[in-house]
Amino acid sequence: MSAEDRDATLGRIVPADSLETLSDVDLVVEAIAEDLEVKRQLFATLDRVCRPGAVLATTTSSLPVIACARATSRPADVIGMHFFNPAPAMKLVEIVRTVLTADDVHATVRAVCDKVRKHPVDCTDRAGFIVNALLFPYLNNAVKMVQEHYATPEAIDTAMKLGAGYPMGPFELLDVVGLDVSLAIEDVLHREFRDESLAPAPLLRQLVAAGCLGRKTGRGFHEYARR
Repeated sequence: MSAEDRDATLGRIVPADSLETLSDVDLVVEAIAEDLEVKRQLFATLDRVCRPGAVLATTTSSLPVIACARATSRPADVIGMHFFNPAPAMKLVEIVRTVLTADDVHATVRAVCDKVRKHPVDCTDRAGFIVNALLFPYLNNAVKMVQEHYATPEAIDTAMKLGAGYPMGPFELLDVVGLDVSLAIEDVLHREFRDESLAPAPLLRQLVAAGCLGRKTGRGFHEYARR
């Protein structure tokens, strides 16, 4: 990126310290804590603050989008836009429609994804959507293998990269996502499907309780140099 493009881009970003600033925007993309009650409270506020017709999107990776929608008086304007982490590098956005999402809202967010050079994939409002519904049982089983002393995190990471062609092993990925975020997603899947095989491995819960959350704290399943 040239210095001119950089400056032009930064010039289009306007920091704000009040939700009232969102009163005239066309699209809000919420990216706060993965906590349903916190999100519901925010969407109720956005419903009050944002102009009629504004699209209200959530980046939740596992929580029910309809619960955010029902916190508003305009559920047809609410949709999921799950940007994959890290968003600057990852192309995928899961577009999550509820049974109440309007067609024009869906068309708008797909157009926005195209505009920012992301690849949108449609799915329905199901816990975990597509990727995390498949990914987190795999990650949870990897933690169980370590917990039961079948292999070390290093050995499993190496095996899955070399044997399955994955760009990251399960423990490298857990540490990037954050063990606290990963635990929250696994709890949602377990509650939604009531399948005991989806219950988070105790070792994951213990690490979160100990404050070992992955790269952001310098220690998770692996240790990282603190900056």
